[in-house]
Formats: sequence, C-alpha cells, structure tokens
Amino acid sequence: MERIVLPVDMEAGSTDGENTAGGAKEAILTQIEKEDNSWDKDPENPLNWGPRAKFIQIAMLSSATFLGSVATSIVSPSVAYVMLEFSVSRTVAILCLALYVLALAFGPVIGGPLSETIGRRYVYIGCILTGVLFTVGASQATNFVTLCILRFFSGFCWGPTLAVTAGSIIEVFRAEARGPVSAIIVLMAFLGPGLGPVIGAFAVSRHGWRWPYYCLLVVSAAPLTLSILSKETFHPLLRRRLAKSRGEPVSPSQPLSVRLREFALVAVVRPVRMLVLEPIVTFICLYVALGFGTLFSFFAAVPYTFTSVYRFDVEQCGLVFLSVVIGCFLGLITIVLCDKLIYQKKVNQFPPNKVPPEHRLYAAMVGSLVLPIGLFWFGWSARAGVSWASPAAAISFFAWGNISIFITTFQYKTDTYTGNVIASAASANSLARYGFAAAFPLFTVQMYQKLGIPWASSLLGFFSLVLLPVPWVLFKYGPRIRAKSQYETVQYS
Repeated sequence: MERIVLPVDMEAGSTDGENTAGGAKEAILTQIEKEDNSWDKDPENPLNWGPRAKFIQIAMLSSATFLGSVATSIVSPSVAYVMLEFSVSRTVAILCLALYVLALAFGPVIGGPLSETIGRRYVYIGCILTGVLFTVGASQATNFVTLCILRFFSGFCWGPTLAVTAGSIIEVFRAEARGPVSAIIVLMAFLGPGLGPVIGAFAVSRHGWRWPYYCLLVVSAAPLTLSILSKETFHPLLRRRLAKSRGEPVSPSQPLSVRLREFALVAVVRPVRMLVLEPIVTFICLYVALGFGTLFSFFAAVPYTFTSVYRFDVEQCGLVFLSVVIGCFLGLITIVLCDKLIYQKKVNQFPPNKVPPEHRLYAAMVGSLVLPIGLFWFGWSARAGVSWASPAAAISFFAWGNISIFITTFQYKTDTYTGNVIASAASANSLARYGFAAAFPLFTVQMYQKLGIPWASSLLGFFSLVLLPVPWVLFKYGPRIRAKSQYETVQYS
C-alpha cells in the first residue's frame, strides 16, 4: 500500500497543532481508504482481470510447476545407466535426483526477494530460462561431478517458480475461487513425479541416459512461452507503477539492506522458528514431509520391488508410476467434491471471507485414512503369487491420500495466517518436504534389502499412522490452537 505523505505544519504542544495533527491523520486515512477502494475496482488489479488473462496465468503456473516437478523424477530410470557410464555406486548415482530436490528447498529464499523486488513475471521468465541452460549443460556432461553440479543449479533455478506460485494464486484469485485453482496447480506438482519415470524410462531404454534431459527441454517450451505472454501480478509493484503513470507521489523504496534483512526473516529465520515452535506448522510440515519423502522413496523402491519380485524391465517399472497419476486424479476429485459439497455451503453460513480455515481440512481427513492403507497394502501384496496389479493399485491409494493431505493443509495454512507469515509458513513447508524428499531415496534400497519389502513399507505405514490424527485434531481444536499462536492468525471460528 503506497501512502501519500501530506505536509503538516504543527506547533508542538499547541491546541492548533493537535487539531492540525488530528486533521492530518484523518486526511491520510481518508486518502488510504480512497486508494484501496480505487484499487479494488481498478482493471489493472489482477483480481479484476478477465477470463483470458487469468487462463494464461493458470496455464503458465501449471506448466511451470509441472516442469519443476517432472525434472525431479524423470532421471530416476537412468540410475543404472549412470552407474555404468561413470562407474559409481547406486547411492552415489541417486545423487543426481537428490541434489536437484535439495536445491528446490532454496526456492523461497531466492524467489521471495527477487519476485518482490523485480516482480513475479521476471522471476518466472529468468528462472525458467536459466534452468533450461543448466539442463542443456547436464545433458552434455562428461563426468559425474559436472552432472551433479548442473543438476543442482537447474533445481536452484526452477525452485523459485514453484515457491512463488502460491503468491501468484493469491494475487489473481479471490478466496472463494482459490480452492479449485490451487488444486489444479498443485496437481501438476504431483503429476510431475508420477509421469517423470514413465517418460524417463522410455527415453533411457531406447536412446540412452542423456535423453531425459532432452525431454525436459521440450517440456520447458510451454512455461517459457506462457511466462513471456503473462502479466505482472505483484500488487505493491503494480500500484507503484500505476501511481507513477498518473503522476501521483509515492513513498521511496526501502533500502536494499533493509529488504534483504526482511527477506531473510520471512524466508529463513522465521520458517525455522515456526518449524520448531509453532504447533500448526510443525505437525503439518512433518506430515507433508513424510508424504513427500515416501513418494520419492518409491523412485528407488518401485524398481527394486518390481524387478526383484516380478522381473519387470526398465520400461515396465516406469509404467507402474502411472499409478501415482491415477491416485492424483482420485485426490483431485476428492478435493473438488469436498469443496463443492461441503466448503462452498459453509461459505454461505459465514460473513464474507470469514469461513474458519478448519473447513478446508475435509479432504485431508479422508487422505489421512487412505494413505496408510496404501503403504501397508503395497508392502504385503508385493510377493510371488500375487499379481503385480495389486501393489500397483496400492500406490494409487498412497498417492490419493498424499495429494489430498498436501493441498488441503496448504489451503489451511494460507487461510490461517496473515500477511507475510503465510510466506514463512510456506517456506517452512518447502524446507521440510524437500529435505525429506532428497534424503529418503538415498537409503530406500538399503532399507528394503535389510527389512524386506513388507516391513520396510510397513515402517513407513506406522509413521503415517502416528501422524494420522493431525488434520482431525486441527479440525476439532483449531480455533483454540490458533488463538495461542505467537504469530498473527485469523480469529474467527
């Protein structure tokens, strides 16, 4: 919000000075109110854009999210080929995947400061383009160290596009329309890991380990083109530009050092504090991180299980990951149905924009029941004498629960916190889930070899059972928990 500074001549301590000061404050408040009313109705406000501009924004965000996420898993079928090419162990070869995922965790740290300084649009264009250049380099790598470094930096560049997406959604869509849009875009984040192994398996088996990177270059064409066609969405920057174009005075920008300190607080310091000291964030992030870690462990567990039990080849193992895609669509259907049949009815029962955030959690409660079923089912059905279709179907149940939990808890946090605390909560989520996702594949095969397929999967299932009550507890006691938060939260219930 840009404030117009009104010059006031006051004589300290005098009645005239007090009257003048009071009048000045009233004038400032009146001016701010006028600015807000004007901006709410302004066609330049992204919330007031027409269907075409909003469609381009949805398409750009969806394709950019898909690009960043599919790049995590598309290289997983090439692990054996990389082992042979560079004479490294399986665990070392998986670093190509793990380092990329780890780099994604830095997305909020980079994306936040950049997008609030130069604008969201330039972050999307610049980050997608530089990520493409690093991917080109990875496709031509002649040694393993170079490959790992270039993979890390491609994740470092594409990470901000995933991190800034949440802010763009809030800036373009009002709360009542945000649920389905968020679900569609986050669906892309889950379809990527599901489709990546399918694409990568066929590319690797027929053309070699470099071809998954060439496939990423093809996928990157859509988000790069759409980002160029899209428009800026960051409200403060747009209001500043609008004021300047009208010749209105604007307050000076904060010094760079002040902005950097604020960004460090929002993107690093506060997220770490919230992970440790804020119960809502702690338990949601732990739950989401376990789901992501388990999802990424499947990139090692599925090839190990289906080759050792069912003698599948690379392409067949890749096709098993279509189960993740099926599960994602089941989750999306669940979320949309909960939104239409339950949440939208609650909207009419409360004042505008005052629906308690706990009503976002219906799909998460469904997901909390489905997710452990999938894990136990997978572990105890993957054996000789049982069709491969049974553990494959179990993966769909896991993915169904996982995406239901992730999307609705994301919406819950967005509705619970206010101001830039939302960004810090999102950063905490990114740090936790990408940290787990990077670590789990590194020890998955060893765990399955030591414990056996049934008990390795059951171990993950037991962890999910421990965290199952999280959405249920938040639904019942959320208002009380929010009231005790040390951060600014909404207080309606």
